Amino acid sequence: MGTRGASTAGIARATGIPWETWTARLEELGARTMSHAELARRVAEQLDGVVENHEWWAQSVTVAWEQHTGARRPGQSGDGTFGAGASRTVSGTPDEALARWSELMAGRTEVGGVALRQPPTTAVTEKWRYWRARLADGTRVAATIGAKGGGRATVAVAHTGLASADDVARWRMVWKDLLAAL
Repeated sequence: MGTRGASTAGIARATGIPWETWTARLEELGARTMSHAELARRVAEQLDGVVENHEWWAQSVTVAWEQHTGARRPGQSGDGTFGAGASRTVSGTPDEALARWSELMAGRTEVGGVALRQPPTTAVTEKWRYWRARLADGTRVAATIGAKGGGRATVAVAHTGLASADDVARWRMVWKDLLAAL
């Protein structure tokens, strides 16, 4: 399974602006020569008062543009690395889900054939539970756990700093397999 690109149809629905209009506007702005941050700021200015959470949608438009022009591949971060993710809804509270995830990961010295750089850490806020680890290859993993309602919780694993799109597919399967064990 490959990494999907940004949804230009979703952007058009949310902003009320067809993707073809976005591409024309961005070309006119000189977007090809702008940094990601500058382009996102300029798009946010255009969306302010047009959509709720305009800065989030500005990021979506900017990433879609970068993918459209080939400056960024699907799944690629602004720093050139890639990220993989997987999630699962489980029964129980966020505290119970964190306890089960921590137990599943306890005692491991490696994940997916890559050694842990140091022991994982956990953190708790009123709304979220976190499990974080650094791997020896320099990548990072974060499991974010939140209440789903109905006595359920969502466990979402994000693995950042991957070197290639091929790594995304491999690691997504590693995390899906581990989440299935919950």
